[in-house]
Amino acid sequence: MAACCCTGLSAQEANHMVLKANKLGAEIQPTMYGHFFEDINYGADGGLYAELVKNRSFEFPNRLQGWKTFGKVTVLDGGPFERNPHYVRLSNPGHPHKRTGLENEGFFGIGLKANEKYRFSVWAKGNGQKILVELIDPASMGETQVMVSGEIAVNSADWKKYELTLTAPQTFAKAHLRIFLASGGDVDLEHVSLFPVDTWKGRENGLRKDLVQALVDTKPGVFRFPGGCIVEGTDLATRYQWKNSVGPVENRPLNENRWEYTFPHRYFPDYHQTYGMGFYELFLLAEDMGAEPLPIVNVGLACQYQNEDPKAHVPVDQLDSYIQDALDLIEFANGDQSTKWGKLRADMGHPAPFNLKFIGVGNEQWGSLYPERLKLFVDAIRKAYPDIHIVGSSGPNSEGEDFDYLWPEMKKLKVDLVDEHFYRPEDWFLKSGNRYDNYDRKGPKVFAGEYACHGKGKKWNHFYASLLEAAFLTGVERNADVVYMATYAPLLAHVEGWQWRPDLIWFDNLRSVRSCSWHVQSLYGHNKGTQVVPLLMDDKAVSGQPDQNGLFASAVWDEPTKSYIVKIVNVSDKAQPVTVEFDGLKKKTLVSEADCILFHSDDPDAENSLDRPNLIVPKESKVSVSGKTLQAEVGAQTFAIYRVAVQQ
Repeated sequence: MAACCCTGLSAQEANHMVLKANKLGAEIQPTMYGHFFEDINYGADGGLYAELVKNRSFEFPNRLQGWKTFGKVTVLDGGPFERNPHYVRLSNPGHPHKRTGLENEGFFGIGLKANEKYRFSVWAKGNGQKILVELIDPASMGETQVMVSGEIAVNSADWKKYELTLTAPQTFAKAHLRIFLASGGDVDLEHVSLFPVDTWKGRENGLRKDLVQALVDTKPGVFRFPGGCIVEGTDLATRYQWKNSVGPVENRPLNENRWEYTFPHRYFPDYHQTYGMGFYELFLLAEDMGAEPLPIVNVGLACQYQNEDPKAHVPVDQLDSYIQDALDLIEFANGDQSTKWGKLRADMGHPAPFNLKFIGVGNEQWGSLYPERLKLFVDAIRKAYPDIHIVGSSGPNSEGEDFDYLWPEMKKLKVDLVDEHFYRPEDWFLKSGNRYDNYDRKGPKVFAGEYACHGKGKKWNHFYASLLEAAFLTGVERNADVVYMATYAPLLAHVEGWQWRPDLIWFDNLRSVRSCSWHVQSLYGHNKGTQVVPLLMDDKAVSGQPDQNGLFASAVWDEPTKSYIVKIVNVSDKAQPVTVEFDGLKKKTLVSEADCILFHSDDPDAENSLDRPNLIVPKESKVSVSGKTLQAEVGAQTFAIYRVAVQQ
């Protein structure tokens, strides 16, 4: 069992650590811990974006994918929205006992919660026709499939938006939306939508409330979007283009999702991007979370894993439009209303600038193709916006030939931060507690932009993987003068639609669960501190070295609470007695009782699940402090945090 307190420890028995209380070191950046969002695992449509209708504008390559039709339904072109031109016409089926209509399956069904209100909307035109809108149980064995219904009278021959609010009578995870033509004549329908009224902050084009709350609850300092490989696309035609994701939601064009194709063993042919949750909504989300937005733009390269032919990429002398996209993005975020893109932001509902400070250019690129293109972006951004911090990349690997080539190139280009990615096994994390101890203190700073421990043969969110992530983060924290940002990836996954795991937060149509890795991120986010404090054992950093008994540790000073925060991770299978001596307190006096948080599981392979979301959660207690010494026993495979306040 994990324990906070331990009595009767001798100096010889205990792992003796010395905290240099009067040697406040590097400032810990407000951006240190945050989130990385990418539309993988149905993270946007079907996930964070609260739209419940799949293929709402009939723009999927298979125009009626996600829909069942009956009676006389025709797909037509030339609708009211230039970039979403398709719509459907419901016509009289020709017999009084026949029906014409549509039925939408949603994303793995439509999740409804009892007594919650749902806003149905549609753009339609007709001449006095009526449509009947129903939420149904398609597999009902009872007297009726219909759970709730309502009618809309289409009273205009011109395109017009109509709305109807439906209240769900019961909780149901697999509902469908059904629409009948309930009169004679023809009626045309476009942009058929269903949202819960109770979205995050009640926004109509809103986000799923429980998932946003899970993001907010970690106290993130940075929010990177929209990816990831999404930025590159399977080819340049399908790269993420931020300009397509802003403006009226009805006129944002569909884009392929490269994750539809990437894993044939987890293939989802209906996985597309509606851009309904576009850059405006993502900037808003960053603002809501109190996190710095970090958008990533394409550098003129398609995914290099999937495009070996140099012709698949933009020639260096033809990058002007890509560079302009980056400059226009900064204007969209920060420009005043006299600018083209600043005016668009204001027209969308946010007159004040988003105060963008960072921009990333490129994702997991490698070789000379990347820096020769990146240089042109750096030059242009520096000239137009000298205060913007530019994030470059060290490629897809945490070490090796590409990594060793790109870091010096990033230094030559004088980018502000370098994005490092590491999805690595247990051994890598166990050996990497001192990864940043010897980094160049004068070069670009590090953004640990995508990381996760992938257990060998255990690619799920089991406790032991999160414990090693906690251990690794002690080295990140200890080197806060080098590492300015760290974000776990991927962020979200639908239990029926995932392509990649492990992931930080899992969900179905009604529920969500915070993984063990989420709890580690949250513990660091809530115990970040403001400055690093040296914490040594035998005059060395506690970084899991062979003679350190499986211990990793770091310490910070937290100015707002006037507290020292000590983090100790014991990855060994034995409890480790620990003493922490607070050296150099001078006139400061510690409180006699400190707060203790323990994160532990007796079964290292266990994980939180939708059915058991609180199986493994941190536990809080107290630990005594004797004078200038804290004595504790850190249980086997336990992450422990001690908050020791200074008496005021």
